Amino acid sequence: MFTKTLPKISLFALAVLLVVVSSGCAGAPGSSSNFVSIAPTYKDLAYATQSSAQKLDLYIPSTGSGPFPLVVMIHGGAFMFGDKTDGGGLAGVDQIVAAGYAVASINYRLSGEALYPAQINDVKAAVRFLRANAGKYNLNPAKFAAFGASAGANLASQLGVTCGVAELEGASLGNADQSSCVQAVVDWFGPIDFLKMDAQFAGTSCPVTHNDASSPESKLVGAAIQTVPEKVKLTNPMNYISADDPAFFIENGTADCNVPPAQDKNFADALSAVIGADKVTYKSLDGAGHGGSQFETADNLKLLTTFLDKYLK
Repeated sequence: MFTKTLPKISLFALAVLLVVVSSGCAGAPGSSSNFVSIAPTYKDLAYATQSSAQKLDLYIPSTGSGPFPLVVMIHGGAFMFGDKTDGGGLAGVDQIVAAGYAVASINYRLSGEALYPAQINDVKAAVRFLRANAGKYNLNPAKFAAFGASAGANLASQLGVTCGVAELEGASLGNADQSSCVQAVVDWFGPIDFLKMDAQFAGTSCPVTHNDASSPESKLVGAAIQTVPEKVKLTNPMNYISADDPAFFIENGTADCNVPPAQDKNFADALSAVIGADKVTYKSLDGAGHGGSQFETADNLKLLTTFLDKYLK
């Protein structure tokens, strides 16, 4: 008989793990998940060959002739958990496909396998693969959007503002001749500025654990975040904002105890100052936490598809 010592884990990571586990096997036919009820048209397409994680599922609308605009969905899970089949809290695939969009739900290397910037390298490689194969899959290569929740929203936001940033491209993963740019971004309650998260939670009832060496943000970069600020800066979308960035749709909950609401509000304000307030939609959902039913209502998902329609159709 023996005992096993469990690794230390932050409250944020534990909360995300509980969300993922409680969602069950989301995305399977007949599943009660809000993520997706339809089967992917193409499953487990390899967009690179360095890791078994580098795969995606592609959903193509069953009506309409295409080529279809594409939404690249990036799952959450604290950079440590989650999978393309459950979305780690994402909702809306059914509604997005019904609105005439193809959806690519992607996996990427998690922090237990590889440190940052492997995650954004993978996301960019997936976009380049999809653009290179747009003709094969009936996609419109000029109309790509990124949509992420939580950790996935950080990656979607990074993708949106780092078009042409060579140090994050991961060109060796393939299709280096293709662009990884996107034309619109949806950010649901994404962590943006890791170095300020604990300060923004100070004085609240929320856990102040992001600076811990065991936090998801620290695990992502391989050290307690405050000890490697220059590396952490590379994960912060606010450091890459430029006038040619795409439009953003940003939502968070006022009662989020995993990501301070100020994170996305400050990001929206910074974007507005550079790309114009007309290209930034920011909505704070009163009483909502880190995801949940308020994000998944028909009315809220309609706001999302209306935003996509404006920039991709």
